Amino acid sequence: MDYNTFKKRFINFPVIQTRDILALEKDSRQVLFNQLARWRKRGLIFKLKRGVYMLNENDRKINPEKPFIANQLYAPSYVSLEYALSFYELIPEAVADVTSVTTKKTASFENKFGKFIYQHIRPCAFRGFKAAKDASGGTCLLAVPEKAVVDFIYLNLHLFKPGDRDIFEQSYRFQNLEILKLKKIKEMACLFNNHKLIKVAATFCEFARTQRAQ
Repeated sequence: MDYNTFKKRFINFPVIQTRDILALEKDSRQVLFNQLARWRKRGLIFKLKRGVYMLNENDRKINPEKPFIANQLYAPSYVSLEYALSFYELIPEAVADVTSVTTKKTASFENKFGKFIYQHIRPCAFRGFKAAKDASGGTCLLAVPEKAVVDFIYLNLHLFKPGDRDIFEQSYRFQNLEILKLKKIKEMACLFNNHKLIKVAATFCEFARTQRAQ
């Protein structure tokens, strides 16, 4: 397959998986990988991770955003933690790295779009997310605000202790808490079957009520 044929076939693909190419190309896998390597050197395609590629900016019609790419790099996963908290403006800082949770092992990838970090949670807690569309029309899985809070607390649980409300304001500067459904936070915390998490989540809810009353 020459590059022009390849480009025409995948011009509307936001990302290109090796399996998509193999389904069309009759050459051997080694011939295909050698061809991909040559195109990468020429800047015609670039690699997001092993087995996942994208056409160069001039040759692709779709420019997916980072949350969509995060879902494509490692599945099953959904965007959560610091990136989601920043997206919902629950914390004031802009977050460059895309943080996700997954039922697979912890992993991270770096490419031209930045760093993509995945942390493991148990399958029983792999819920509390929704499908959201980015500006290019791509669909990604994104934690709802309450689950982003609970995921963040759970995966940093060693930093928290029940009854300590100050850490949420002083260390993490949580804000815009009126968007949260506090009952939902408690329900999400119960998914993990972790007594400390349930207590810290209750402390967070007390903190949120206090901030709302001010």
